[in-house]
Amino acid sequence: MKKRVAEIFKPFLGEEPPVNLPKNREFGHYAIPVFKYAKAQKRNPAEFARELGEKVVQREEFEKVEPVGGFLNLTLSQKFLDQFANRVLEEGEEFGKGSAPVKESILLEYISANPTGPLHIGHGRGAVFGDALLRIGRHLGHKIVAEYYVNDAGRQIYLLGLSLWLAGREELGLPVEYPEEYYRGEYIKELAKGGLKELGEEPFRNESGVEQLAEWGKDKMLEEIKRDLEAMGITPFDNWVSEKEIFTRWEEVRQLLEKAGALYEKDGKVWLKSTQFGDDKDRVVIREDGRPTYLAGDIVYHWDKFRRGFDRYINIWGADHHGYIARVKSAIKFLGYDPAKLEILLAQMVKLLKGGEPFKMSKRAGNFILVRDLVEEVGADPMRFIFLTKKPDTHLEFDIDQLSQQDSSNPAFYINYAHARIRSIFRKIGKEYRDFIPVELNSLGEEEKALLFSAFQLPYILEEAFTHREPHRLTNYLYRLASDFHSYYNRTRILETPEEAERLKVVAVIATILKLGLGLLGVTAKERM
Repeated sequence: MKKRVAEIFKPFLGEEPPVNLPKNREFGHYAIPVFKYAKAQKRNPAEFARELGEKVVQREEFEKVEPVGGFLNLTLSQKFLDQFANRVLEEGEEFGKGSAPVKESILLEYISANPTGPLHIGHGRGAVFGDALLRIGRHLGHKIVAEYYVNDAGRQIYLLGLSLWLAGREELGLPVEYPEEYYRGEYIKELAKGGLKELGEEPFRNESGVEQLAEWGKDKMLEEIKRDLEAMGITPFDNWVSEKEIFTRWEEVRQLLEKAGALYEKDGKVWLKSTQFGDDKDRVVIREDGRPTYLAGDIVYHWDKFRRGFDRYINIWGADHHGYIARVKSAIKFLGYDPAKLEILLAQMVKLLKGGEPFKMSKRAGNFILVRDLVEEVGADPMRFIFLTKKPDTHLEFDIDQLSQQDSSNPAFYINYAHARIRSIFRKIGKEYRDFIPVELNSLGEEEKALLFSAFQLPYILEEAFTHREPHRLTNYLYRLASDFHSYYNRTRILETPEEAERLKVVAVIATILKLGLGLLGVTAKERM
């Protein structure tokens, strides 16, 4: 709708002007600032706005055109609102699709949790955040490839194999000496028992079996991670990239870094000159014993990413990886690519309460709350919604008992209740709201106009949510729209009134937008509640 209004003014201004929402709704639906255009013609802004208004005041899209200082305030006509209502109902869940002004090809990497244990709620928040960005971005028309980077090489995988070997030996009653570092938790014992059943006792009887167990255990954990993702409603990944396979190119990348003058030797180690590009200190890429560091793996992976030629690269990392940003970007610069194309978004941890008390840690995982536990406790939809109610880089704390509240304190319930209420209205008359375009809207009250206008803002909200990487803008918008509907519903009779047909059309639009918005969050709109 904003774009359509901007297009109207293009012939008069030579370009599509910015179309803003006035701070006060009494000023109309939109406001166009004309200072820039008046200045270019050395005109008085107020006089320029008045003359511009005279050129468009007769158009059917506007009910009122009012110059105020250097702004032109616009009130949309019922006919224009009706055109958009028809469009929403005709397009349904396709409404706003492909509406982004600039389409980009994007490689989105998220979760990438080590396949050494089940997903905890910290992983879950990053997963839901990434999935919402993916859904919204694709809806807007961006070409986005979703990727999971599997850390299947290095010490953490060795520790998985060692931990399974130790647990299996304990199960067999064989001698066990536990080192300082190994993985704990019931899931290790469960996995070791599965290894005994599937692989037999041989891998557990001597330490040479650790490597076999590491590979086998990694594959099993990946299967479990994929099940957890499916239970959360995460969109299937396009790519699963193996660190082990990527790392076969390390020597090639090392030579490129050496050629760029990015490396030097000191104290028996090889260092990256990351301070040249903003890091607080240089970083080790090869240890004294010749083994590459974790950073070396990240460098090879990002080299591989940038070789694929996307317009933009987005990584979603846990907040504890903040220190890696400067070093990775410096390596990208040394390799001859533009580090500005890489966005790294951080997801903070989640603190759960139940009845005001800390939610119990999972016995299975040891010191973590598992995604699986939360899904079983509250369901995937409420979990996804609550994860998306705040910016991901802020701490999130909530009481899961809130998610069982049947009132406005539970935003997921409140929004779904609005959709279910509208659905129940149409069940009473034996119709489907998705197919309802029976009348032309020409006698709307101010409340109905305001409801429709709010509904038509969805494409704009989606663009803002994606551009700023803030899906919580969509959750907030849906809550406001649902709240406006509930207020309208509680004051207004819809059925068996002279205005029934028009009011049904208005609420059909609201339901369509609520269902579409929830779907882009990965949440299913409830038909009955």
